[in-house]
Amino acid sequence: MPPRFGPAFQDELAALLEWRRDVRHFRSDPLDEDTVAELLATAQLAPSVGNSQPWRFVRVRSAELREQLALHADAQVTRAGLSMSEERRAAYSALKLHGMREAPEVIAVFCDDATASGSGLGAATMPETRGYSVVLAIHTLWLAARAKGLGLGWVSVVAPGHVENVLGVSPDWRLIALLCLGHPLEPDDRPELERRGWQSRLDWQANVSER
Repeated sequence: MPPRFGPAFQDELAALLEWRRDVRHFRSDPLDEDTVAELLATAQLAPSVGNSQPWRFVRVRSAELREQLALHADAQVTRAGLSMSEERRAAYSALKLHGMREAPEVIAVFCDDATASGSGLGAATMPETRGYSVVLAIHTLWLAARAKGLGLGWVSVVAPGHVENVLGVSPDWRLIALLCLGHPLEPDDRPELERRGWQSRLDWQANVSER
């Protein structure tokens, strides 16, 4: 018999989703290896097109490679700010957009577009579904980390090709995300972008239509 998830669990699940954060501020104390292994094993439970499981996680353990990635992200942040209006640039410059120098774990996540797993089922007309599958694995990891009191931050201010070259991965692997993982510096009752006036969460009804 499948498990039954009662009202108490449903309330906790809703709270977990509400408290999930894109974390940028981390404590530097290391994570237990068993914890990291458990989180990555949990990510493997995510759904994927054709059960292809195309996600490839690369833990960036080298301090030199991490600094290369951090410097690259810093440069991309500066570059992005130059294209903004003066008012928007001021708000943008106040944001911390990555925690690669503080977070104890930096994980690059790739999609293996050449995987033989799944035999192409479900991806023949929509090959991008492999990438969507990787995003689901990331979200699974994100929620599992939050359930353990950990924070995860998705660093999107990077050029995928540069990250792929720095890490020397297979040419068939496509960067989906660069993640920072660790203990949040402090709990946040609201997302940072909302607290800093960048963007509030929209009413869900604004994103639903009928035909």
